[in-house]
Amino acid sequence: MSGLAILSLALSHFRSHRAARLVFDGRPVALFGANGAGKTNILEAVSLLSPGRGLRRAGAEDLARRPEAIGWKVAARVAGLSAAHDVETWAEPGASRLVRIDGKSAPQAALARITRMVWLVPSMDRLWIEAAEGRRRFLDRMTLSFAPDHAEAVLTYEKAMRDRNRLLKDQVADPHWYRALEAQMAAAGAQIAANRAEAVARLMQAQDGAETAFPRADLAITHPEGAAADLAQALAEGRRRDMAAGRTLAGPHRADLAAVFSTKGVAADQCSTGEQKALLISLILANARALSADLGSPPILLLDEVAAHLDAGRRAALYDELCALGAQALMTGTEPGLFDSLGARAQNVLVADEGGQSMITEVQP
Repeated sequence: MSGLAILSLALSHFRSHRAARLVFDGRPVALFGANGAGKTNILEAVSLLSPGRGLRRAGAEDLARRPEAIGWKVAARVAGLSAAHDVETWAEPGASRLVRIDGKSAPQAALARITRMVWLVPSMDRLWIEAAEGRRRFLDRMTLSFAPDHAEAVLTYEKAMRDRNRLLKDQVADPHWYRALEAQMAAAGAQIAANRAEAVARLMQAQDGAETAFPRADLAITHPEGAAADLAQALAEGRRRDMAAGRTLAGPHRADLAAVFSTKGVAADQCSTGEQKALLISLILANARALSADLGSPPILLLDEVAAHLDAGRRAALYDELCALGAQALMTGTEPGLFDSLGARAQNVLVADEGGQSMITEVQP
């Protein structure tokens, strides 16, 4: 087996799992079982093998199994970008999440040097009709997959903006207090904008010429106030307006991601529920294809309840694309029949909860 993959996964007091262990062989994985059995919790555990707060954006304290709340741990053997690694991440009660790679403490950012992940969760089904914040988060997650340093630029920008907003709320008028913060915001904001634009260009390119059952999405980054060529100047000129509002009203934190169903010329928020899901999957696949071109291996895909709103034909087409891509995709569903068209191309794993104990059984197709 070659390429990025989770080879084994062990959970201890993580969410619903007191103890669980899974072994994978690099093929797509179909995790099925009743609602509440803990399928999504397995995907969330895998997502924590990448930087950030995982696919649910949960705090470390929220990941501990209840009612024990004694701390949790995720351990995995990972076939990474250049070698295999043993990765552990955990948190004790009241403490932040820690990471260890091959027995040595490491920052979360180091996880991006080992593997890359792309995920799709049911809450994203509302991506095109929810508020802009969700689309920015989606865009930044894809951008981070191409540019791991994007997270640092976002953190720098947001910290400086919080400090500026505090000045605004306190009605501080002295320009000297603002200049250094606005210079930081302008520098980080330029990097954020450039990273996002490059990510959108890569996604559009990855859709060009792709033979797929999923529709092409034409993408654009929009700004309610217009994209300021000189953010530092825009912030300086907008201080009076921002002071009245009590917050910063211009910058990349106000950007939005617009999408159009290309062949129909219809905006994504005007498409049917099934079309919106298909457009979303199209972008996830484009992200995976672009990363595969960059890295020489497709990312690991985490696809929670991916079959929702897809008919049997589109489900089969999705599985064919995942297999052609050569990606390890971990997918969840309530019924094994949702994955019938995968056949022996996938590992089929039954996830159940019996009396508070996780029961994980590989099933032959």
